[in-house]
Amino acid sequence: MIYTNDKTVKVKAGSLEIGGGAPISVQSMLNIPVHDIEANVLQAKRLENAGCDIVRVTVPDKEAIKTVEALKENINIPLVADIHFDYRLALESVAAGVDKVRINPGNIGSDDKVKMVADACRKARVPIRIGVNSGSIEKNILAKYGAVTPEAMVESGLYHISLLEKFDFNDIVLSLKSSDTQTMYKAYELAAEKCPYPLHLGVTEAGTEDMGVIKSAAGIGGLLLRGIGSTIRVSLTDDPVKEVEAGIKLLKAIDLRKGGVRLVSCPTCGRTEIDLIGIAKEAEKRLMNLDKDITVAIMGCVVNGPGEAGAADIGIAGGKNCGVIFKKGEIIRKLPESELLEGLLSEIEKM
Repeated sequence: MIYTNDKTVKVKAGSLEIGGGAPISVQSMLNIPVHDIEANVLQAKRLENAGCDIVRVTVPDKEAIKTVEALKENINIPLVADIHFDYRLALESVAAGVDKVRINPGNIGSDDKVKMVADACRKARVPIRIGVNSGSIEKNILAKYGAVTPEAMVESGLYHISLLEKFDFNDIVLSLKSSDTQTMYKAYELAAEKCPYPLHLGVTEAGTEDMGVIKSAAGIGGLLLRGIGSTIRVSLTDDPVKEVEAGIKLLKAIDLRKGGVRLVSCPTCGRTEIDLIGIAKEAEKRLMNLDKDITVAIMGCVVNGPGEAGAADIGIAGGKNCGVIFKKGEIIRKLPESELLEGLLSEIEKM
């Protein structure tokens, strides 16, 4: 059996449901120095405004709890505390009101420490994300497999899960990230056969925007198309807002998120006699934040215009220094190239 998103356990981070058939959520992480409280709050608000569903902040020391408290006071999306090694920071983060904790139970010490974290999270109804990556696999597991393999990553994840299950804690999310897309893909594929908990998908250290988006689309998108995965992060060496935008676009591209404008445009060919590339780019920019659930087609010629894009709610098709605007395949206006984009935007505004 494969535990697809609709078949996994459902957990809640604040008001956000993860797994169990809930919509796929998009995550990101703050990258401002954690003790700069004001800058972290501002960045978190930018992420929220961009459509981020859940945001993570690192908690490396007790001083960082002040940032956690400020974030909880100023944002309306769930907050995740990222903890490494020190169970006391997990306890303080839960007390400060975080909605989720990211920690590997095997890294925080003895059973009594794990139990304290599990008990605190259970009482506060805070789920725990176990975050395995290719650099965090236990030495004995690594020795068993001889290298970082998908099987080694999954075994590590199941080991950490067992430490929480020992204390009857089941509000768990698992991530198995690798910078190698194939390793990541196979690890999640295997985990979906063995683990009933929601999976947080990501290609870690994916790179800068161009390659990072491509690697994430291949790894995350491929898994989502199979029903595997409940929440995602497109990790980029860039502004975290770009991670959110890429994640939302990815979900829309595979029809897992509705709402907003869906833009389709042809790749152009020798028949194109208008600046379609420029028009398409400007249309995408102008329509990005429009809250209308419509499909807009930007097509280069009549061959690919009202016919091939006839299912679009509205669109344009180019001619010789001119073009037509069509709705549901029916031409409604003909305009010179210089007026084509504004004419299209005007018609969309009326819809």
